[in-house]
Amino acid sequence: MRTQFLPSGLLAGVVSLVVVACASVDEPPVAATDATWFEGARLIDGGGGPPVEGAVFLVEDGVFAWVGRAGEREAPPDAARVDLSGKTVIPALIDAHQHIGLTNVKDGSHSPDNYTRANLVEHLERSAYHGVAATMSLGLEFDEALAFELREAVLPGAARFLTSGRGIAATPMAGPQQPYRLGIPRGARTEAEGRAAVEELHGHGVDLVKIWVDDRGGTVPKLEPPVYQAIIDEAHARGMRVTAHLGTTSGLADAKALLRAGVDGFAHTVRDRDIDDEYMTLVRERPEVWTVPNLPGSPVTHDDLSWLGQTLPPFEIENLRREADRLAAEGPGAFFELQCRNLARNREAGMTIGMGTDSGVSVAWTTHTELRDMAGCGLDAMEVIEAATRVNAEILGLDDLGTVAPGRQASFVVLDADPLDDITNTRRIDGVYLRGEPVDREALRTKFMDGVR
Repeated sequence: MRTQFLPSGLLAGVVSLVVVACASVDEPPVAATDATWFEGARLIDGGGGPPVEGAVFLVEDGVFAWVGRAGEREAPPDAARVDLSGKTVIPALIDAHQHIGLTNVKDGSHSPDNYTRANLVEHLERSAYHGVAATMSLGLEFDEALAFELREAVLPGAARFLTSGRGIAATPMAGPQQPYRLGIPRGARTEAEGRAAVEELHGHGVDLVKIWVDDRGGTVPKLEPPVYQAIIDEAHARGMRVTAHLGTTSGLADAKALLRAGVDGFAHTVRDRDIDDEYMTLVRERPEVWTVPNLPGSPVTHDDLSWLGQTLPPFEIENLRREADRLAAEGPGAFFELQCRNLARNREAGMTIGMGTDSGVSVAWTTHTELRDMAGCGLDAMEVIEAATRVNAEILGLDDLGTVAPGRQASFVVLDADPLDDITNTRRIDGVYLRGEPVDREALRTKFMDGVR
């Protein structure tokens, strides 16, 4: 009796993997097993080391049980086997900054009415489709109770939902710019209010607090230094961390003050002017502080449109076509170029660099355009992959994700081409596995396009 050796694409949508007896039609079938042996791929494990050629890994009960090279170990006799020859495997991606649930992708509407369990689940399925295992919703939960409920759920074929709950701004109207998002943040004009907001979030099990330090060009009150100092101190006393949104008019000055106040990370890079030597010195003193850049270039080029047409409605493809036309005619623009330079300066200073999309209107697919833009700003492809896997897992406290290693959750992406050759190859997905199970991407495509005109 021998085990049937299946190419990875044939396993999509299988809920339980079964070893198939094929030596004889009269031979009884082998019992189902939860062990799967993957071999033949080039493995980029997320740890920063060189790729492993001819990699082999064993998945049992949704976890990487063993990772090595061909010939170092024999496959368990009852394991299902998956041939990944010619493929590249990377850890499943992690988005450290997004805002899902308020947009209906199919009709293009943006409203609190869209913040339903069904819509949030679809957004998490879209994330899974694009190879994302976990995604952090950072500070804009219209229905916080629903968000915390979903945080505890394990959804088949969907990314894990992480949330910081409703973040903290000077007032509930001093957070996001979009009208449909106004009124969501907690307000804190005093130190006592800041500490109380942290205490409330702690009671909900939140471990990462989002704050907005932005006056939106003088149109709203800004979270004041004594208040955000109290928030940071209270959070740290409770074992929580704080990430800050920086504005576009005084971001550099605020970033320096926040670094001195002990902030743990930035939800954007500096966006008002070029980083200076004083800022670089502060970063070198605290290299553990992270930045998640959210580069603001036009999200697509003309080459992206056919790829995106598989999951987006025609009206959205036409909108993106216009954006691609603008990009081709005008270039990425000064705002993008400033943040691109500042990302490179953060890298030079040794700052921890994660990856986040700040998405909400565009759901999940922008993970891949963000990776492309980060590489275009001077990070090499390996750094970009690490930012979106291991580094983001560390930023978000996910000790079960981020690398392909024994004991980690078996969430990984099978690619048709090597992203170290071209970072845009991260979108050339042959298969996605979450918690050891293949995601049925074909069924998800059908769901996403159902009813689309």
